[in-house]
Amino acid sequence: MKQINIVLIYFIISFSNALSENQEKFLEWKKTFKVKALNEGISETTFSNVMKNAKFLPKVIKYDRYQPEFYEDTATYVSKRTSDKKVKSGIKLYKSNKKIINKIDQKFSVEKELLLALMGIETNYGTYVGKMDIVSSLATLSFDKRRSAFFTNELLTVLKLVDEGIIDYKILYGSWAGAFGNFQFMPSTIQRYAIDHDSNDLIELKTIEDSFASAANYLSKIGWKKNQPCFYKIKLNKTIPTKYLNTSARKIKNKKKAKFFKKYIANYDDLNIKQNASAAIITPDKDIVSNSDNYNPAYIVFDNYELILKWNRSLRFAIATCTLKNKFSNVL
Repeated sequence: MKQINIVLIYFIISFSNALSENQEKFLEWKKTFKVKALNEGISETTFSNVMKNAKFLPKVIKYDRYQPEFYEDTATYVSKRTSDKKVKSGIKLYKSNKKIINKIDQKFSVEKELLLALMGIETNYGTYVGKMDIVSSLATLSFDKRRSAFFTNELLTVLKLVDEGIIDYKILYGSWAGAFGNFQFMPSTIQRYAIDHDSNDLIELKTIEDSFASAANYLSKIGWKKNQPCFYKIKLNKTIPTKYLNTSARKIKNKKKAKFFKKYIANYDDLNIKQNASAAIITPDKDIVSNSDNYNPAYIVFDNYELILKWNRSLRFAIATCTLKNKFSNVL
């Protein structure tokens, strides 16, 4: 028991020393970052107001190192996010906001079912938009070396949005990674795609109208094709060359016309596939789940699926989103 206590004490002291060292380094980083921000044209007043309370958050580093997309198998990941309860909650929200949601669907040519699916998966229809201090989260991840360049740009973008009067830094609470609102927009996405749809001179991404319109505007601008499929689940023949099996969301490779893959798909004739549609094959569990089947689960995916990957670079997220979208299509 005495030996265990000694080890525990040593661990606590080591952890405390590492945390203290990071806090000191973070303060030095803030000084360097300030020079960069001012050189980018951000005012001293804005920097002071926004960054004065920014803190190093150790738990953000922990969250960044462990994300469920990279550990759960597809069946588990998708089932958690497309439950009957999730569908019922989405229907309830739609019925309460039917007029504006239908208007946005028609205006941007983006299905209401897709918008409901994305909001449902991202924030459970606005019931969990996150409570983290976004500025501190972004500052922590900018300070951290793993993805510093990306998050430094996001933090600079927040400062610019505040400087331009587009957002109020006092309400910037969201996800541990810096995402905000009903659809979890990162600052760069807010800058490029968020819109004031109700024309009240504020972009309010926690309201139905502005958040749905901003999400639809984003999807429309990146090329979403309404009423076109994302994917079909398939039964692969093991004769398919492994080069056609995509296991990474970073880039979908070896795309062909759908009819090219017919000879490798046992249930091809049961699916309503356009023969000349650009398509690819994904096997999302292969590089994630130990001892997984190389050929199952498998999906043939199309252009719309790849657009969901621009929203969130996860094969499972895109499968879950389109699955939930299809469930809504059957009931709305």
